[in-house]
Amino acid sequence: MPRLFGFADAARKRLNGDEAAALANAASRRLADQSWPQIADWVYEQGHRSTMGGRMRPAVLAEILANPAVAGLARDENGALVDVGEPRAISPETFVELEKHNQAKRPTDRAEGRDYLLTGEDAVEFVCGLCGTAISAAPSNNGSRGYRCAPSTRQHPGGCGKVRLSADLGEPYIVEHVLAELMKPEVRSLIERVRDTLLAERPSIEQRLAENRSARRSLETRYGKSPVLREAADDAVPATVEEARRELVTRLHAAQRDLDQRIEVDAARLRFLNQLVFLPRAEVPDLIRWWQHAPMRSKRAIIGAMLSRIAIYPAGRGSRTVDGDRVALDWRVWDEPAAPQA
Repeated sequence: MPRLFGFADAARKRLNGDEAAALANAASRRLADQSWPQIADWVYEQGHRSTMGGRMRPAVLAEILANPAVAGLARDENGALVDVGEPRAISPETFVELEKHNQAKRPTDRAEGRDYLLTGEDAVEFVCGLCGTAISAAPSNNGSRGYRCAPSTRQHPGGCGKVRLSADLGEPYIVEHVLAELMKPEVRSLIERVRDTLLAERPSIEQRLAENRSARRSLETRYGKSPVLREAADDAVPATVEEARRELVTRLHAAQRDLDQRIEVDAARLRFLNQLVFLPRAEVPDLIRWWQHAPMRSKRAIIGAMLSRIAIYPAGRGSRTVDGDRVALDWRVWDEPAAPQA
């Protein structure tokens, strides 16, 4: 089970100080009527990533702050909040206030429990084929489940707003193709042959991720003591103190960008490797039946293990079909080794 953002372990016995402080700030921002996308942007700008290393989605952040565990609470059999004496990122009083605030902000006609196969923290990369912006879950005006490329805004620039897809049409199309590929004997044989070899990569990637994230935090919080900047200070012979400051800041930002890129690459690879665990073994005889009873997390993981990317394009005028002209599926190359990092 992955750890909850804000905690240092999956058992939630120890807080991650930096993340817990970010959650407390995020809760305050929400109570001050900031939107979840605005808060998620702030969290990203502070250098925080999801527990899988990616950019935290607004919906995921909202779910974290809706979890009583962030306030050291749990719900009893009657649904009442009780203090379980665990570490807390926010106070119980703040949690209760936040819960009331979110309920007041929630549209009364919004359907609860909407499950989306193609979005979420552990979902496959899902983008607009026209502009490359990430596709988000967005119910249509009549309340049916759907996906769309959101139009560009000041907080989220880049989206074209020209692509929508009905979830009830698009998801079955993608699932059909993924299961058809997974049922091919040669594909299942390849999976069984390389799965254990690929999973053996995990320890080294996890260690490298931990080291790079630690280095990234050091650049942010103690950059004056950073080895990168000490080296810069030793090498640079500036004419003025201001030039020295600019030089150090430039090198700091370059080091941050380099670490961000390394973290992003390794986190993506680790997500893929973690998804392999959910792939059914060759002895599972009926994949269709297995899929029907699999939990949503397993389904998302299988989509991500088989596909590296999904892109969607606009439908023709009046079209209600989903086909290869609307949905582009990029299949993973299973026996291709990960690119080594210097």
